[in-house]
Amino acid sequence: MERFERNMAVEGFGVSGQKKLRSARVLVVGAGGLGCPVLLYLAAAGVGTLGVMDYDTVSLSNLQRQVLHAPADIGRLKSDSAVEKLQRLYPDVCCRAHPYALTEGNAAELFREYDFVVDGCDNYAAKFLINDVCVRERKPFSHGAVVSLRGEVMTWVPGHADYRAVFSAPPEAGSVPTPAEEGVLGCVAGLIGSIQATEAVKYLTGIGELIVDRLLLIDGRTMRFHSLTIKR
Repeated sequence: MERFERNMAVEGFGVSGQKKLRSARVLVVGAGGLGCPVLLYLAAAGVGTLGVMDYDTVSLSNLQRQVLHAPADIGRLKSDSAVEKLQRLYPDVCCRAHPYALTEGNAAELFREYDFVVDGCDNYAAKFLINDVCVRERKPFSHGAVVSLRGEVMTWVPGHADYRAVFSAPPEAGSVPTPAEEGVLGCVAGLIGSIQATEAVKYLTGIGELIVDRLLLIDGRTMRFHSLTIKR
């Protein structure tokens, strides 16, 4: 009660909201610039089970934005590094590491084990796969993306417009600059990840209004937020 008293003091949240988080299961695909803040805030909020899916290892260049990892983690699997930090933050959380790539062959079975999916990926193939499998399985998810000082967020739940309502297909290879080419300001990744974590908590507890049927666009250079309305 003391640990989560600030959560429960929020209008419409209460003890029932905290119990819902305690029994919730969230899968975060990607433990990088977006996934790290998402995981930190979901663990701190009291989500009972967190899945961490990432097959990559920690490198020195990750540390500028991937805030769950430290210099001592370089060379370790990101999923293992993240799970260790999360359990240190909130010992009661059940963390599950999934240290392999998301594929068409494993996505549906894995997604069925969770209540909500968070897209923290940095490539279009994974983003479209998450969208398509979640829509097919009717599994709610949060899409997030960040490059340079720009980012975007949207949430999908059954009955609303999905990612393909905005982008019908992945761009041709080389037609869009990558985060490695344009860079990513770490705190902007944190901003986008924090919004995604908020969407997950709102969905799981039933409070507030989700970012559905719209794409929230964030320009960190001017700190302007815009919403693009989406139709199915």
